[in-house]
Amino acid sequence: MVRMICGQSVRGASHIRNDKPCQDSFKVREISDTVSLVAVADGHGSESCPFSKTGAKIAVNTFCTVVGQLWENLSDNQEFFMSYLNREGEVRVAQAIDEEWKRRVWKAHLDNKREKPLDAEGKPDKAAVYRMYGTTLLGLLLTPDFLFAFQIGDGDILYLNADQVQPVIEADKILGTETHSLSSENAWKKAITVVRRREEGDFPQLYLMATDGFSNSYPSTEGFEGTCRDYFHMIQEHGFETVAGNLKDWLSETSELGCGDDITVVMSYFC
Repeated sequence: MVRMICGQSVRGASHIRNDKPCQDSFKVREISDTVSLVAVADGHGSESCPFSKTGAKIAVNTFCTVVGQLWENLSDNQEFFMSYLNREGEVRVAQAIDEEWKRRVWKAHLDNKREKPLDAEGKPDKAAVYRMYGTTLLGLLLTPDFLFAFQIGDGDILYLNADQVQPVIEADKILGTETHSLSSENAWKKAITVVRRREEGDFPQLYLMATDGFSNSYPSTEGFEGTCRDYFHMIQEHGFETVAGNLKDWLSETSELGCGDDITVVMSYFC
C-alpha cells in the first residue's frame, strides 16, 4: 500500500475583494510510513471572532498533539486502542481536545498581550476570549487497520473508492447554517466521532477533508460529491502529483464561481 497526502488552503474570492485573510488552517503529521494524522479547521471570521485564524491554527495542532499522544501510549494493543476510541472518542478524547485548545488559546492571548475582557465580577472573562478565536475542527487518524474521525462544527470528511462517495461522519448535530464551535462552553459535547475498520484490498481509495467553503460552492450535494469523484478519477488518470500541483488553482476557481468563502481541501490517497 502506498500513501500520498496533499492539501491546500485558498483565500476566498469574497475575502480577497474585502481584504480579509484566509481563516482556514490544516496540518498533516505523518507518524510513520503507514500512520498519519490530518486535521482541518475553519475559523469563523466574524467581527466577534477577530483572531479565528489563530484559533484554527491552534485547533489543527491540538488535534495532532492529543491524538498523537494517544497513539504513542496505546497503539501497542490495536484492539484495545480501537475499543478505547470507540468508547471514549466523544467523551475523554473530545474533552482533552476541547481543554487543550482553550488552554493554548488563553496562553496565546496572554503571550500577545491582548486586552482581556472582564466579567460582571471584574475577573478575566475567559469565555469571551475563547469566542474571539472561534473555529471548527475536523480530524483523522489513519492507520493500516482502522481510522478515527473527529468533528466539531461544519465541514466534510468523505471516503471515495471506484464505486462510491460516502461521508465518514454524518454530522447530524449541526443545525442549519449555524455551526458548532470549539469556542463554546463544553464544546466537547458537540463532538462527533467514528471508528471504522479499513477493508483489505479496497484500493485505490481516497479520504477527502474539506471546510464548508468547498461544499457550499455547489448548488447541491450531488454537484459537490461529483466534483470529489472527479478528483478521484483525475488522480487515477493523471497521477497524484498532477492533481496536487493544480489543486490550489482549482480551489481558487471554485471559490470564485461558488460561495466566495475560504476553501481548504486535504486528500489522503491510498493505492
